[in-house]
Amino acid sequence: MSRHHRNARAGADRTNLYDDITSKIIAELEAGRFPWVQPWGTAAAKAPLAMPKNAATGRAYTGINVLLLWGAVVEHGFPSQGWITFRQALSLGGNVMKGKHGTTIVYADRFVPDDEKKRAVETGEEAAAIPFLKRYTVFNAAQCEGLPRDVAVAAPPPPPGQIEPQVKALIKATGIAFRIGGDRAFYDPAQDYVRVPPPQAYFETIDWHRTALHELGHATGHPSRIGRDLGGAFGTKRYAFEELVAEMNAAFCCASLGIVPTVRHADYLASWLDVLREDNRAIVRAASQASRAADWLLAFLPQPDNGTRAGPANVDEIETEKWAA
Repeated sequence: MSRHHRNARAGADRTNLYDDITSKIIAELEAGRFPWVQPWGTAAAKAPLAMPKNAATGRAYTGINVLLLWGAVVEHGFPSQGWITFRQALSLGGNVMKGKHGTTIVYADRFVPDDEKKRAVETGEEAAAIPFLKRYTVFNAAQCEGLPRDVAVAAPPPPPGQIEPQVKALIKATGIAFRIGGDRAFYDPAQDYVRVPPPQAYFETIDWHRTALHELGHATGHPSRIGRDLGGAFGTKRYAFEELVAEMNAAFCCASLGIVPTVRHADYLASWLDVLREDNRAIVRAASQASRAADWLLAFLPQPDNGTRAGPANVDEIETEKWAA
């Protein structure tokens, strides 16, 4: 087979993979299910609330793989958030049980085609890398046997009394200007601050924390942090895309902190569907950017194992705006 045909086939496979993922997410959204919000704590979800991890390495999965694995956990009723490849199971002295079917996830990277390398050499310009996805198969730890007992052991959830102080400490430690007041939550990119109504404005206090994590997700897009395009006007596809990033960021942060994720802006559903139908790579990009945002925020969590901590942070210690009645 010629190089041209190999490249063409590889390109078609990549396109099909994006199509497969996007079609799956669109089907979920059209059915009224949000892939980044799963029914944790119900009969449909036997696994504990947590981010999916590789059972052999302990490394957390990120981006679109979180949605794919969470979906598989609920669809098949798996009791574990731990995943492993066929070879990893063998290397640990175990094996995948006969007849078990794996779950397809993806590996994202970039490569520079030979033609592009040649062009860069001839012109003296920098070679442009092309993003690609490669599919591979993982199995839930519950689909394996003979694995060491400590593999895929779920970490216990944080005590309920620690969750809210953790979120407040996180807010303070990020250094993002955070104001409490008014009657609506938003991030102002021009002045780089977050504003959230007071906790008593919410039916449940935990909703205040969910909202704060959503708005902090937007703030990670500031050029001084991760840097994203925050210039989309309300009602545009660019605006809807950024809302999708913030939604998934909040879900990833919540799951990492022991807070059940919820949908904060279900009213954007039609706009999200438009974005996904127009661009088959949009959901992969949005999930990737959401993971980057969540990782940036969660890096500020206190680290009790090494003696460091961000320090206590009560709501009163966060800048509060005074509003006239």
